[in-house]
Amino acid sequence: MDRRTVQSSTPPRDEDLHRRLVYGDESALGEVYDAFGGLAHAVARRVTGSAAAAEEVVQEVLTQLWVRPYAFDPARGSLRAWLSMRAHRRAVDRMREADASTPAEPAGAALLPHTALAELPLAQRQVLHLAYFAGRTYRQAAVELGIPEGTAKARLRVALRSLADRLADPPDPAVERGH
Repeated sequence: MDRRTVQSSTPPRDEDLHRRLVYGDESALGEVYDAFGGLAHAVARRVTGSAAAAEEVVQEVLTQLWVRPYAFDPARGSLRAWLSMRAHRRAVDRMREADASTPAEPAGAALLPHTALAELPLAQRQVLHLAYFAGRTYRQAAVELGIPEGTAKARLRVALRSLADRLADPPDPAVERGH
């Protein structure tokens, strides 16, 4: 096997990429994109729910790395983890910005998801919180809650189905007030 083939199939070392980025080597940025762009895109898409928004997030994160390569420190962790974290943070920021710029909802509409969450049984709320708000997998949630994985998965599935049903057909405020 040719040595060049072995090198091209092996991801570049973080320290080498970092050094090359610091010195302005544009090919290093391309290698970062090839090695980790898909991961950053997947993280951003999971948060935003949009391929277009995820592409913008990846572009912003890679631009930031190019402009400020010292923001990444190979001694503190892997480039893969750093890019994933940056993509996640930027995607969350984009979602917050989008929420802030969304026109005001009818009175009470903003409280509907919180109300629906509060109405779930405690066991379902706990696993849902760990899985969606604390970023745990259902397996990690099971360990933290001291329950079997199958139970955590089932509780999560039931909680999500219940929320989807409740939010898809919200109660009519006029009916609830007795009008």
